[in-house]
Amino acid sequence: MIAVGCDQGGFELKQEILKYLQEQKIEYKDFGCYSTASVDYPAYARKVAEAVAAGDFEKGILICGTGIGISIAANKVKGIRAALCSDCFSAEMTRLHNDANILCMGGRVLGAGLALKITDTFLHTPFSGEERHARRIGMIE
Repeated sequence: MIAVGCDQGGFELKQEILKYLQEQKIEYKDFGCYSTASVDYPAYARKVAEAVAAGDFEKGILICGTGIGISIAANKVKGIRAALCSDCFSAEMTRLHNDANILCMGGRVLGAGLALKITDTFLHTPFSGEERHARRIGMIE
């Protein structure tokens, strides 16, 4: 199950991501926000990050205007490896090498088509499990 959240800058892209998840029959929970009214992105980052860190969700997706602030906020939660991705190669590598558990994107940076490809890549790329990558993740934690 996927935890999804955004601020007002990511609201419209989040709607596209939710539609994609529904079409792919991927279960999710929408943690908000629920409109384009101004909100504080750290609150939504924390909700999603804490849910993923607790093991209630396999992965998370967070979207703000640039993806920067929401990724910084999510990474403050112990056990979270949130990666800001603006291309498919980065999404693939962060799963293979970093076992990232939250994908962050910028709603004002990416178009829906590319964002959906990034999401698909992130959700369907497994962690490589290679010892060197596992060792490095351990060093981060």
